[in-house]
Amino acid sequence: MRPRDFALLVLVCVFWAMSNVLSKIVVAHWMVPPLFYAAVRFALVALLTLPWLLPIPRPVWRIVAVGLLMGGGNFALMFVGLQTSSPSAAAVVVQASVPITTLLSVVLLKERIHWRRGIGILLALSGVLVVVWQPGLRLSGGLTFVLGAALAGSFGAIMMKQMEQVSALRFQAWVGLTSFAALAPASALLESHQMATAFAAGWPFVGAVVFSALIVSVFAHTAYYGLIARYEANLIAPLTLMTPVATITLGVLFTGDHLDARLLLGTGVALAGVLLVAIRRTGAPIVETQEHA
Repeated sequence: MRPRDFALLVLVCVFWAMSNVLSKIVVAHWMVPPLFYAAVRFALVALLTLPWLLPIPRPVWRIVAVGLLMGGGNFALMFVGLQTSSPSAAAVVVQASVPITTLLSVVLLKERIHWRRGIGILLALSGVLVVVWQPGLRLSGGLTFVLGAALAGSFGAIMMKQMEQVSALRFQAWVGLTSFAALAPASALLESHQMATAFAAGWPFVGAVVFSALIVSVFAHTAYYGLIARYEANLIAPLTLMTPVATITLGVLFTGDHLDARLLLGTGVALAGVLLVAIRRTGAPIVETQEHA
């Protein structure tokens, strides 16, 4: 990989990590309702990418479903989870999207996996369970939503693979439009005091929305898709593990994340498994585990 492209990938991972921590601040510290925050973000994404909306990718129902899964469903569940979970733990749990996508490719696309990749899947999911499982034999509520976000993104990735190639900006345009169309009424029905909390947060909230929509969704995701087009996924995907590492670092610094033995053990096992899954050559889609916030 060229040094310039590697530097770009590092920047993308840092932006994704910053978005994880910033989203935690927005929904947990500023108390902005998560569906509302996601709806405003995608409204801006749709506005910024409006010129790329046409021609409509075919079939229409599939791009709508992909947009809802990888956009509204993924981000809304992630933001709900961040209300009560730390960015560090969420960044680890969302890595489950990589082995889940691989498993779904076997079930739905009839693809085969090597036994080493099977070991990687077991390791990754075991590490995620260590992070999600709380003392007292119960699941962490917030991290369960994050796991749901990973599952939504994985289904979206499988459906996207069944479509013809869609440019990154056209994909972002449809993610923004479909997600806003679903999340705006959902927020109106299920949440309250949206505008009051947004106005209370003031200009920092505006800055958070602009950063998440313009820098993260439009710039970082588009740059990532460009790198995937130039390099093999099994080279790019392991390097995106910089995102959870950066998220943990920023979480400790800015949101007071606590690193205990369970989180460190789960992180190590999960990331080792993700690495095994990602470096094995296969036709299975590998989704960027981002940001994803």
